Amino acid sequence: MPMYILHAIDRPGMLQRRLEFYAEHRAFLDKRDEAGPVYIVMSGPLQADDGKTMTGSLLLLEAPDREAVERLVADDPFTREEIWGEVLISRFFRRPRPVPPTTR
Repeated sequence: MPMYILHAIDRPGMLQRRLEFYAEHRAFLDKRDEAGPVYIVMSGPLQADDGKTMTGSLLLLEAPDREAVERLVADDPFTREEIWGEVLISRFFRRPRPVPPTTR
C-alpha cells in the first residue's frame, strides 16, 4: 500500500486551542487507526526549538490513495477547529533499512 507524509503546521497563536482539542484529535487518530482505510504508521507533534511547544503535526500513513489521506485531514478535529494552517501531503517511498556490516 502506498505511504504518505502528512505535514501540518498550526496557524499562529493556536497553541491554547490545540491543547483544548488535543484529546479529541488523539481519539480521532486512534479510531481511524483501527477503522481504516488509512493506517497510521507513526505520528506526533512538531515542536518549537524549546522542545516543549507544539507547532504542528507529522504523520506517516499507509493509504490506498491520496484521496483517503485528504478525507482523513478533512475529518480531523484540528482541521475542523481551524488549528492547522498549511497542510502538505506527500507520497513517500520507504527504502529498506540497510543491513549493518557484521563486526568481527
